[in-house]
Amino acid sequence: KNEIGLESMAHLTCVGHNSNEIRSILESIQEQGVDNLLALRGDPPQGETEFVKPENGFGFASELVEFALKQFPFCIGVAGYPEVHPACLDLNQDLEHLKKKIFFGASFVVTQLFFDNKFYFEFVNNLRGIGVEVPVIPGIMPILNLSQIKRFTKMCGATVPSDLLNRLESVQDNPESVRKIGIDHATAQCENLLSHGVPGIHFYTLNRSRATLSILERLNA
Repeated sequence: KNEIGLESMAHLTCVGHNSNEIRSILESIQEQGVDNLLALRGDPPQGETEFVKPENGFGFASELVEFALKQFPFCIGVAGYPEVHPACLDLNQDLEHLKKKIFFGASFVVTQLFFDNKFYFEFVNNLRGIGVEVPVIPGIMPILNLSQIKRFTKMCGATVPSDLLNRLESVQDNPESVRKIGIDHATAQCENLLSHGVPGIHFYTLNRSRATLSILERLNA
């Protein structure tokens, strides 16, 4: 933000920090002139299967949102799961947890990745049905590696449509073919989402930005 001029958003999780450490991190973020924060519970540390609330820390993103906004004037975004958070018992519980994050002051939602736009549109409709009116930004991840995407979807509860999965598996030994199918599918997703007036698109690049740049070029053509 200060050197290149790009607006920035800090990502902060509840993992491994108590409230005093979180406060110190928030102070540092503010001192650097960053106004935007994505508040997340976070995944369990590597090697662990379940999230454990840190001592004197936070167990839910809603607690982090509430804590941050009592002391700092950030614009805060939170995560949403179109196909339900894997730790939730059902859709209604997941929606109520997200509504709680909005109640404590979150200004927008960024969704977890999905590969079928119907999940996004149903998710937004369900949120509107319980009174959540903040912008919901769809999260798109171009599939560039099939084994990697299988790991990710298993962790976050997302699914890959069977026809897309079959096409990817038929060329899984050809990285360039996998990449082409993944970029084509993500581009089609974005075109459809934009045609329905979404407030923006969040790309999960995983530090492999060329695919996203290729999608942007196609969308701007």
